Amino acid sequence: MADRRQRARVQGGWAGPAACKARSTASKAPVASNLVPADTRPAWVRKDQPHTQKQFVFEKPSEVECRVPEAGVIDKPGVYELSKVPTGISRIHLIPGFIDSDQADWMFEQLLQDIPWGQRTHIRQDVSFEEPRLTSWYGELPYRYSRITMQPNPNWHPLLTMLKERIEEFTGYTFNSLLCNLYRNEKDSVDWHSDDEPSLGKNPVIASLSFGATRTFEMRKKPSPEENGDYTYVERLKIPLDHGTLLMMEGATQEDWQHRVPKEYHSRDARINLTFRIIYPEPHGVWK
Repeated sequence: MADRRQRARVQGGWAGPAACKARSTASKAPVASNLVPADTRPAWVRKDQPHTQKQFVFEKPSEVECRVPEAGVIDKPGVYELSKVPTGISRIHLIPGFIDSDQADWMFEQLLQDIPWGQRTHIRQDVSFEEPRLTSWYGELPYRYSRITMQPNPNWHPLLTMLKERIEEFTGYTFNSLLCNLYRNEKDSVDWHSDDEPSLGKNPVIASLSFGATRTFEMRKKPSPEENGDYTYVERLKIPLDHGTLLMMEGATQEDWQHRVPKEYHSRDARINLTFRIIYPEPHGVWK
């Protein structure tokens, strides 16, 4: 009986550790080869044979690291070509101080008091919400965006007419419509979008004139088809729009880029933004 227990202990000793030892030695090839009797080792591991094979060295494959690019900043006057793709050249023209400070102060107060500001209601995915800013529309044609229709308003305020003519003289374009935006404080904003409605035609020209508090105008390039609508790694720009600054957007900018005015975390006074546009008549039945 004692002999049986002794044999059982010996057998039990081989049943466990041997398997772990096999896994351990399998991962250490040089040690395992030394356990092979000298007369049975293949030629390629014999010490008396020259080693002709190069030692394999594992190299970790290089990884292409994708980083979210930092936004560029445009704050100097000039003409900037943002991109050049088959759809055309995207171009902006920044003119700080287009209206001098004293005039801009007076104009801001007049527009704040005289424009019939109103808050429109958006509908997105069957949920309605109020725009986080106030707006007003001028022009003989209606303007429809984000399922909102701005009704025709041919009664231009004299100051707006004067500003339109000054911008037309400077740019060489003739505008027939104007969307006014009032950002009451840092909580007011406009989300990412492009001014690419059919009524604006192909490659629309937008003249954006700012009064009041400086707000950051952000732009981002639309992703390529291969990126499947992912904006994570696209090019981005930040443009501070000061009191009296004119920003022109031309070419394929609306087709290839989006823009927004985000909410801010620091206190901001009111800002008025005038966006002069060229509106074309839509076919009958489009306006609802």
